[in-house]
Amino acid sequence: MSGAEPPKDCPLCPRLASFRAANRLTHPEYFNDPVPSFIGHNVRLLIVGLAPGLHGANKTGRPFTGDWAGDLLYATLLKHGLARGVYAERADDGLELVDCAITNAVRCVPPENKPLPAEIKTCRQFLTPQIAAFPQLRVILALGKIAHDSVCDTLGAKKSAHPFKHGVAYDLKPLTLISSYHCSRYNTNTGVLTEAMFDVVVKQAKIAALHAL
Repeated sequence: MSGAEPPKDCPLCPRLASFRAANRLTHPEYFNDPVPSFIGHNVRLLIVGLAPGLHGANKTGRPFTGDWAGDLLYATLLKHGLARGVYAERADDGLELVDCAITNAVRCVPPENKPLPAEIKTCRQFLTPQIAAFPQLRVILALGKIAHDSVCDTLGAKKSAHPFKHGVAYDLKPLTLISSYHCSRYNTNTGVLTEAMFDVVVKQAKIAALHAL
């Protein structure tokens, strides 16, 4: 199995497949499948999150769509010209990405939003070709430590030499890795991440992506 997108009803992680099956019974109107990447034109910036939220992307079928993390992410992308249109918490709202794409380190919703290490490793077979699919890609913005570590593993960068830190940029030629605390409601409610902090790191990633040689 290869390619940047997992197949519908992907069987590779039994625990996640079982969780999806259970969600189809309790929420039959939800997407309940591996969530494909959201791709704009002329991708120079790739945003990598953790995994679909149960009542967010797992419901709508588009990364970061339908929950608080998406509210903050898409409002910030719109502010900085990395998206256009109106974000209405639906995959068919007509929102378009500009110069960027969004994906997740793990494409299926995990129980309690906590994927297992083996599941993260297994899903890397989709992250690797996704990164390679964008010839103009210059910057990866990782949201949270799991996304950061998975990107490091994908790019062959030692995590001990590139520890997760909010707002720190690592030169992993030909790409730059910038990481942020995840834009989850938990992080914003506890003050780990403020909207101002997130605004700064998205702006940092945009500038690095659009001005890279």
